[in-house]
Amino acid sequence: MSANTSEPKPIGTVTHFYGKLGVAIVKFNKVVPVGVKVRFKGATTDFEEAINSMQYDHKPIESAKKGQEVGIKVDGKVREGDEVYEA
Repeated sequence: MSANTSEPKPIGTVTHFYGKLGVAIVKFNKVVPVGVKVRFKGATTDFEEAINSMQYDHKPIESAKKGQEVGIKVDGKVREGDEVYEA
């Protein structure tokens, strides 16, 4: 355990992962713009990367709205239920 007493709250959850495309579907619980650095964390997942692009309804968007499920291109492998934190 880290000495940090206030654990960061997740800003979203992975609801689906398209392995062949390398695209994670993430439902965010706050507004998240492109360019923000995020950390994917789960049972076997733990990596950080910046959001380079996101899509909603197959169209590029500049930011995800609260409660919106968006597609994000990821370099690593994520799994359903993995949590997303602001890095």
